[in-house]
Amino acid sequence: MKKLLVGLALLQTALAGPVLAKDYTIGAAFPMSGPNAEYGQVFSSAANLAAEHINADKKLSGKLSVIYEDSQGLPAQGVIAANKLMNVSKVPYVLSAFTGVSKAIAPIGARTKTVMVNGGGVGPDLATLNEYFWNVIPLANFEVTAIVPFLVKEKGFKRIALIYVDDPLGQAVLTDLTKEVKAAGGAVVGSFSIPTTAQQFSGVAARVRDTKPDAVYIATYGNQQVQLVKQLRDNGVSQPLASYSAMSLPSVLNLPEAKGLYYTSQLLTLDKNDPLVKRVEEDYKKKHGKEPNMYVLNYYNAVLTFAELAAALEKAGKPVTGENLLAQRKATKSFQFVGAKVSFADDGTVKSPIQINQIVGDGTSKVVVAGK
Repeated sequence: MKKLLVGLALLQTALAGPVLAKDYTIGAAFPMSGPNAEYGQVFSSAANLAAEHINADKKLSGKLSVIYEDSQGLPAQGVIAANKLMNVSKVPYVLSAFTGVSKAIAPIGARTKTVMVNGGGVGPDLATLNEYFWNVIPLANFEVTAIVPFLVKEKGFKRIALIYVDDPLGQAVLTDLTKEVKAAGGAVVGSFSIPTTAQQFSGVAARVRDTKPDAVYIATYGNQQVQLVKQLRDNGVSQPLASYSAMSLPSVLNLPEAKGLYYTSQLLTLDKNDPLVKRVEEDYKKKHGKEPNMYVLNYYNAVLTFAELAAALEKAGKPVTGENLLAQRKATKSFQFVGAKVSFADDGTVKSPIQINQIVGDGTSKVVVAGK
């Protein structure tokens, strides 16, 4: 009788079919309000599109959704946002942005064993936080290293003035730019720090003019960079401007005063015949009326990475936890991103060749150096 009951139980289990689909939620600590809200809008548009595509393709057994907490681009608010996502919502995977915010929340991720993925902050020390913190964007040291020889040697801009925001990103750029300009045979003739909340720059512009630079490098972000570019031009700084990937936002690309500005970004090979590239470009333009920029691709790729890892864990019968996501990433040789096949270095950073772009003046930019 006992054997009969066991047999019936096994038969009932077999007839029950596959395990019920499991829905997944990941989080994002983005600036959804304040002077950096434009970034949050761009980042979230990418994450949402990726989730939509993943669900349409049924990459996972259940539905994937993204929940957002507002970091405002500030470290203290970022910690509040991260705590909600990791300790209350208990998501296994969090999208991060901004160097200061990322450094502030990294210890929470390490403590809770939550994977954090940055696609926007570029401070070089983001490569050294902990094994649960990954980067899908080249960091500032790679961007500075690529553009300095172009400015100093190819364009002949020997005297460089630097305006940098007084936070971890700006301080890192100050160190790297000073070193790289000297190595290229030029000189940083003036370095001027600005508070993160500053919006008035006529005094800084006067000090920059006094240094008589050949070019001015800007290391800040958000609405501050828009105001800085406008006020430099309004206050007589006519020299060429240069910066890093933060300048790829629409608010800068559409700014008349930014015409001619050089900025770096990761090298993208967007083959129009590649089905993934074509799908992302067409669907993003249909939804938002414009081409996806580098930040869109970064955060699309970040969400796609979660789906690839989670699908592999499902196939292996393992739960999708931060620990298992980390182990699966280490065991995965390469990932197909939009525009590139990549692998992660041991420090969790994707390293990519850098291209140099120049703002054309009609809301677009052109590539002037295809890879460094």
